[in-house]
This record gives sequence, structure tokens and C-alpha cells, in this order.
Amino acid sequence: MQDTGSGEDRLIARHFRPLATHPGALNLIDDVAVVSVPEGHDLVLKTDAIIGGVHCFPDDPAGAVARKALRVNLSDLAAKGATPLGFLLSLALPSDIGDGWLEPFAAALGEDAEGFGCPLFGGDTDRTPGPLTVAISAFGTVPHGTTVLRSGAKPGDRLVVTGTIGDAALGLVLRHDPQAATRWGLDDVMRNHLLRRYLIPEPRNVIAEALRRSAHGGMDISDGLAGDLAKMCRASQVTATVEVARVPVSDAARRALVAEPRLIDTILTGGDDYEVLASVPEHNVARLTAAAAAAGITITEIGTIVGGAANARFVGPDGRELTFVSPSFSHF
Repeated sequence: MQDTGSGEDRLIARHFRPLATHPGALNLIDDVAVVSVPEGHDLVLKTDAIIGGVHCFPDDPAGAVARKALRVNLSDLAAKGATPLGFLLSLALPSDIGDGWLEPFAAALGEDAEGFGCPLFGGDTDRTPGPLTVAISAFGTVPHGTTVLRSGAKPGDRLVVTGTIGDAALGLVLRHDPQAATRWGLDDVMRNHLLRRYLIPEPRNVIAEALRRSAHGGMDISDGLAGDLAKMCRASQVTATVEVARVPVSDAARRALVAEPRLIDTILTGGDDYEVLASVPEHNVARLTAAAAAAGITITEIGTIVGGAANARFVGPDGRELTFVSPSFSHF
């Protein structure tokens, strides 16, 4: 009698073996994977999870959940200047999730794995009575000793960010309160832009090498610009001053701000931007900006780093320092 394996074996073979394109994945038939790190390089490791009802909505498309799960990890690799090498995937699936959900999930995950050069190396699948959980551990490489750390910011550096800030946080507001689009005077294009920015991040891996060559310190913005900058200041033991008027926002966010100026707090403290925040020597800013522009990514200088107590200051157009009730997203 032929042994066709367990239900888990069949699930893995059907949906995830096609994603395991690296020889070190051993075709997902063993309990481990084997990875060779290029000589003279360091391995950079990152793990993040997407939990149903916390990081995604029950009606989010399966493909969007897959892309978000991988991309939030890739975003951290990008901010460290690392080149993706691969990832591990652990799934805890509620009983109502079957092939109809897994097929588009695996298809989207495979597209992103190929697009970002980050193949699947293995993982685990389980059933759960609780919410859906998608946990990914991604790994990448950097030349030895060149990882861009959040502790690397130095006095005299310029603070820069990629892209625009606050779109995802406003997109989350719209998911909870669809009528906000009308109050803010958004057209369909603006509304959809904010919703998509929350649903599917755009990690900045194409500028990882330029960041590694140009920046002293860096991290991705996952818990809000204000909170993440404060983390960088604490790690580097420096003070940062941000000119709020220079923080880049999209046309949609600007329209919302005109309608409700108090949304500046949401823009500066909300999570899920997955842009890069970097501390760059003044003489390297132009080089990084040009490299990013060549890759289709905007870099904006928003402030400066000075010595002194670990502190992140946000100064408004009137010269007054802003204070925030909750300066950062936090699960706890």
C-alpha cells in the first residue's frame, strides 16, 4: 500500500513545496534546511508574525495577508542594509481555513518570494482554535561588520525617511470608520491609496545596499515615526529634532490633515508605515538620495541628530514642540 503521507505533508507538498526553490530547502522533505552564508558576510535574522484580528482583518484577502507577512520582515532586512537570503514560515490555521484560502495565499507568497529574491526554506503548519497566525522568520546577509544598526546614529547626522509617512495609519482609521473618507474630502483614488498602504506594505529592499554604504544608523518605521525615532535615540544615546513641516505626506494624507488637523498625531505616531528611517552623515545625503531616486524611491530629510540625552523632539511650524498622548503603537 502506497504511503501518501499525513494531511500536513499533503498540504505542504501542494501549496508550499513549489516555493522552496533553493537547494538548501531540501525540497521540504527533511526537518531542517541547510544554508551557506557567503564568506566574509554576517547573517541578519528577523521574525515577525501576523495575527488575525490584530494585524489583519477577517475579510482581508488571503494574498494580501501573505504579502504583508513576508514584507514586514523584508522591511527590517532593508533597513539593516541586508540582502534577503530566505525565510521560514509557520502557520496556525483555524478549522475554517482550507485549500480555498491557502491557494491564493501560497500564490501571492510565491510571487513575493520570487520578486524579492527570498525563497522559502521550511517551517511548520498547525491547526488552532484561536485566530489565524502567520509567523515568518526571514534572514539575509551583509558584508561583515556593516549592518546598519539603530544604535549607529551620531551627532551631526541628518535624519531621512523614505516614501511618505502616516498613510497606513490613516488607512486603518478608514477600515474602522469608512465615513471618514467623506469627512476628509477624499476622492476614490486617495481613499484607495490609504487603504492599500495599510493592507500591503512596500518594503524598501532595492535601496538596502545604498543605505548600507551611506547611513550610520537605520530602522524601519513599524510602530510610528515618533515612537521608532525615540527607540533609535535611546539605542544611540543621542537627541533628534524633527521639523514636522518637512515630514513627507501623501496627497491623501494632506487632504485629511486640512479637514482634521488633529490627525497629525495619527500620522506621526501610527504604525505600519514600513518606510526606512535613517541617520546619515551630511556628506552622504545627496548620494543616498540619488541612489534611491534611481530606484524610484523618494528620500526626504526631516531633521538632525545632536548629542545629549536620548530624546526625540518634534517641532511644529510655530517652533513649539509637539507632545503625544501615545507616542508609539504598542501591543502591551
